Amino acid sequence: MGVFTYESEVITAIPPVKMFKACIPDGDNLIPKILPQAFKSIEYIEGNSEPGSIKKVTFGEGSQFKYMKQKVEAVDKENFVYIYSVIEGDALMNKLEKITYETKLEASSDGGSVCKTTSKYHTIGDFELTEEGIKVGKEKALGIFKAIEAYLLANPDAH
Repeated sequence: MGVFTYESEVITAIPPVKMFKACIPDGDNLIPKILPQAFKSIEYIEGNSEPGSIKKVTFGEGSQFKYMKQKVEAVDKENFVYIYSVIEGDALMNKLEKITYETKLEASSDGGSVCKTTSKYHTIGDFELTEEGIKVGKEKALGIFKAIEAYLLANPDAH
C-alpha cells in the first residue's frame, strides 16, 4: 500500500465563515440543489456530522459513479477545517483503500478566502496513482467549489 499526497489551493471572493458554512454544515442540502445533475442526495447514515459520522453521497444521472460513503474525521468550525475520508464506493475503483481530504479555509487580504486542500490517496497493493487520475478528481472538486461560490455571489443573503 502506498499513500500519494496532493495539495491544491483555490482563491475565492467569499469570506471563510460564509464559504465554510455553505460547503460543510449546509453543503449536504445545498450541493444537490445547485448541482442536481451531479448529486442526487447526501444523507447521514450514521451520526449527525460530528467526527465518526458516515454519510452516503448518491450521484446524479450525469455522473459516472453511483455512490460513495464518506467518514467525517474532524470538524473545526472556529478554524474552518474539515477532514473526511471516502471509505466506500465506485470512486475508489477497487484500487484505493480510501481517500482523505483535509480542507482549510483562511482569510485573504481582500476579504475573501484561500481554500487549501490536502488529498491523500491510500492505494491497494502496488497500484500507482497517475497524475491524470488525480487531475480528474481535482477538477471535479474545483467545479463543486466554484458552483458554491457562484451560488453565494448570486444569492448574497442566502447564507
